[in-house]
Amino acid sequence: MLRRKPTRLELKLDDIEEFENIRKDLETRKKQKEDVDVVGGNDGEGAIGLGSDPKSREQMINDRIGYKPQPKPNNRSSQFGNFEF
Repeated sequence: MLRRKPTRLELKLDDIEEFENIRKDLETRKKQKEDVDVVGGNDGEGAIGLGSDPKSREQMINDRIGYKPQPKPNNRSSQFGNFEF
């Protein structure tokens, strides 16, 4: 393997301006989202499921990711197959 000197990265004025623009855009989006949550919280339509019981929150997450849990049977034949004791 050949060794070489580390590559030098230079920060340009355009890069700084782009970073500042993106940061300002993200801050405005965050403020808008917080404003919507605050206004929606007063109306009762803010963040759905935050104040509800854990089962409904878990159900909402399962629906979102497409997970449908199947109930497990409690008899021994389902746990160990068709073995005879």
